[in-house]
Amino acid sequence: MVSNEALHFASAFVSTMVAPMTTVLTMPRRPLLAEAAIVAVALLVLLAMGRAPICTCGTITLWVGARDSAETSQMLTDWYSASHIVHGLLFYAALWLALRRWPVEWRFVLALAIEASWEVIENTPMVIDRYRQATAALGYNGDSVLNSMSDVAMMALGFLAARKLPLWGATLLLIVLELVPLFAIRDNLTLNVLMLVAPSKAIALWQAGG
Repeated sequence: MVSNEALHFASAFVSTMVAPMTTVLTMPRRPLLAEAAIVAVALLVLLAMGRAPICTCGTITLWVGARDSAETSQMLTDWYSASHIVHGLLFYAALWLALRRWPVEWRFVLALAIEASWEVIENTPMVIDRYRQATAALGYNGDSVLNSMSDVAMMALGFLAARKLPLWGATLLLIVLELVPLFAIRDNLTLNVLMLVAPSKAIALWQAGG
């Protein structure tokens, strides 16, 4: 059962998430309703799964800079937020290629649905265990709902950036967002996916500082 407190939490987050998107895209009503529904359903599912609304430490901070901190994936942003912006850049490109006849508003809704679905899947025990066994996130215990919603917002930011930027600008942004975390924490979206799908002992040793 989802408590009244959780429902209030969901309502507040949906309002926070949808407002900036409407400002940038000025969407028609139907895509906006679809957006709100996607975010609300994902948020409520995460709460129903038992994910903590915020960090169990009881605080909320804007940024966590350490890869292996217990607060990573619990606060608003961390180094892995960059990978979700990259999601948005890639989703925009892929959906433009595959569904260019669709209005951009509905391509955005589809991207939002994919990202929200991933946030739910990512926080299942099976995927959490896989992260702990195969990637640099050895102490990973899943995301707080706050962090999951921030991840969805980061994807939206990447999608909107790709829509506004020229191709060279979006490509440069993607490269920067992959290289900076690579040098800062020895991890990025590319390595994260690679280690989930086909773990490498050499990469794992390098990421551990060996």
